[in-house]
Amino acid sequence: MNIRVGFGFDVHQLVEGIPLTLGGIKIPHTKGSLGHSDADVLIHAICDALLGAANLRDIGFHFPDTSAELKGIDSKILLKKTVILIAEKGYTIGNIDSTISLQRPKVKDYIPQMQKILAQTCEIDEDAIAIKATTTEKLGFEGREEGISAYAVVLIQKLQR
Repeated sequence: MNIRVGFGFDVHQLVEGIPLTLGGIKIPHTKGSLGHSDADVLIHAICDALLGAANLRDIGFHFPDTSAELKGIDSKILLKKTVILIAEKGYTIGNIDSTISLQRPKVKDYIPQMQKILAQTCEIDEDAIAIKATTTEKLGFEGREEGISAYAVVLIQKLQR
């Protein structure tokens, strides 16, 4: 069996008065992620991990933040396109393990909904997607609530022909 592992990381600034989108859902909060797309830090980390595992460069290569067409785009669309890119290279997702780092808001109650949305988008079982959340104990930019980051590790496997 041909398997590969990929790692992804993303970070976005938190800004008052814009929506916070994580794992494909809107999370109620006074601050949201600033970015060219909907700035879903979790999905962006997952896309980078998948692209890296398949040796397809990175999210910025495929979906540049200079593209007017991608301005404000729903990151689930980027994830769907990423899944198609790795499938064109003969791979399917084995599992996704991810961590969101932010001080506030607490997101643990939203994780099952994120898993459901991401599983539907990737066309995999919800049990194949792990999402964890942590704080930095008020240290660093996450602790000061200036930004949010996410990490993802994925396993992809070559489809049997």
